Amino acid sequence: MRHNEGHRNQNTAWLRAAVLGANDGIVSTASLLVGIVAAHASHASTLTTGVAALVAGAMSMAAGEYVSVHSQADTENADLERERAELLDDPQAERRELTAIYVGRGLDQQLAEQVAGQLMAHDAIGAHARDELGLGHEAKAKPVQAALSSAASFAVGAALPLLVVVLIPENVLIWWIAGASLLFLALLGGGAARVGGASVLLGAWRVTFWGALAMAITAGVGSQFGTPG
Repeated sequence: MRHNEGHRNQNTAWLRAAVLGANDGIVSTASLLVGIVAAHASHASTLTTGVAALVAGAMSMAAGEYVSVHSQADTENADLERERAELLDDPQAERRELTAIYVGRGLDQQLAEQVAGQLMAHDAIGAHARDELGLGHEAKAKPVQAALSSAASFAVGAALPLLVVVLIPENVLIWWIAGASLLFLALLGGGAARVGGASVLLGAWRVTFWGALAMAITAGVGSQFGTPG
């Protein structure tokens, strides 16, 4: 019977992108909204600014993530092309290189040579990509997927404080935006920590602290530079 193990590090890539996007969406949008409310902007202006922040932020996240991950993909492809050329030029040297890697991981010389030979016979570039370059199929850079997921997670995060603006009256809006956003951040941080196997309380505290600090600073700036209500 096959023994399946679910390792938490398999969640690392998508979890990092999703948490980063949602956290940025909540913090940046909520901070902006708190700042302009503190500056005595009208309810309509606050809502318009929030929508603009959501769209601009999502596009910025998508563009930034695409460029970053595409650069990573270019580097990976260049390394693979060089490895293919080396395999064609001197396969025995590449086999010795792979053997040395397995010896360094604890195999004896004879077994390491056998493993290297069999893996190279099966998939030479795959063996070198995985064991020499540290590139696996699951970790392969995917620029479009990264861009879309980052934009989507940012938009979802930004929509949460924006929803508060739609539902809550103007006279208590700043407190509702701040309170609801901190709650959203705590849930996000705690949930991400739980999925990653870390402390839920610590995960919630980290994102809540920085979110509160960002909103406090922008509220102070807005109250100093805004027009009297």
